[in-house]
Amino acid sequence: MRSVCVYCGSNMGARPEYAQKATALGTRLAREGLAVVYGGGNVGLMGVVADAALAAGGEVIGVIPEQLVGWEVAHTGLTRLDVVANMHERKARMFDLSDAFVALPGGFGTLDEMFEMLTWRQLGLGDKPCAFLDVEGFYEPLAAMMDRMVEERFLHADQRRDLWHGDDLDALLAWMRAYEPAHASKHMDGKRRKDLR
Repeated sequence: MRSVCVYCGSNMGARPEYAQKATALGTRLAREGLAVVYGGGNVGLMGVVADAALAAGGEVIGVIPEQLVGWEVAHTGLTRLDVVANMHERKARMFDLSDAFVALPGGFGTLDEMFEMLTWRQLGLGDKPCAFLDVEGFYEPLAAMMDRMVEERFLHADQRRDLWHGDDLDALLAWMRAYEPAHASKHMDGKRRKDLR
């Protein structure tokens, strides 16, 4: 593992703990020698993660669509900033640049990007670890919703177990480094598709 993609809000959120965790994550990834790939903005938690990693001597690569250069205020102090045509190209570029994906608290965009990676993995288009790094229980309702998906047979239990959720950075990094992907063929062969109907 050489690089980690971080999805997070372009706002700071209502609690100081969100920025504290973003700072801790950016700093830790840099100190572990892992490049940070993120959305390229210098505002909100996005900017906090990037600045923390840069301050710790890390490599930070931003990927931002042309439309959002002004909205999210593109960070001009990064190791590298890729400006792409649209959100679809952004997701594909971030996927190509990253060996793992972590979501800090955020809004629609954060969830959209992470769930697209989870869907790609489910379909066998990728086999990279995905994790929700929680802060003050922010993602607990979402984790409960994913458990409900399993209970209602819209999601296989193996796919739910293949996703990390927690608040401990040591545990997160250990899990990502030990990650062994379960391929889509295992999850979604004919029998299992039938079982989920």
